[in-house]
Amino acid sequence: MKKIFKQLAYTFLSLFYKELSKSDSNYSVLHLIKYAYKQKIIGYNRNVPWPVHFTSQVKCPKEIQRGTKYPGYAKGCYIDGRNGIVFEENVITGPSVSIISQNHNPLDFNTYIQGKSIIIRKNSWLSTGCIILPEVELGEHTIVAAGAVVTKSFSEGNQVIGGNPAKVIKKIAVYKS
Repeated sequence: MKKIFKQLAYTFLSLFYKELSKSDSNYSVLHLIKYAYKQKIIGYNRNVPWPVHFTSQVKCPKEIQRGTKYPGYAKGCYIDGRNGIVFEENVITGPSVSIISQNHNPLDFNTYIQGKSIIIRKNSWLSTGCIILPEVELGEHTIVAAGAVVTKSFSEGNQVIGGNPAKVIKKIAVYKS
């Protein structure tokens, strides 16, 4: 019975989300239905093609390349993809994470600076309340501590970074698949 309900639910949800995968077993079907209602019917983040919490905000989702997880699924996230964001496989974003890919021109606040996309390599975890600023690249298996402000790239990987501005706190072992 559960299997039939799950199949029906995913068939229903595929009407709302082009990027929904039946292999997304980490996500509660009831949460996905609730998100679909608030997102696609009521209108919170209606233009985002994957499930997003109604308290999160995603700007320019067409410039965001999503891996296997749903950026903004957690509460209170702010994801600005105007200069592009690349999430590789298995990148987890916690609640109240901000990822800001574009910055204002310091000589004219009404214009934006074009720059490189933010890249977050596979098996990374962005903890609660961290902030990722423009043109940052995070290496494979990077954990960003809660409340960290990442102003520069940490492309080496297998590390925990934290603080304001973020710095390497410690090296960690390779991620176990």
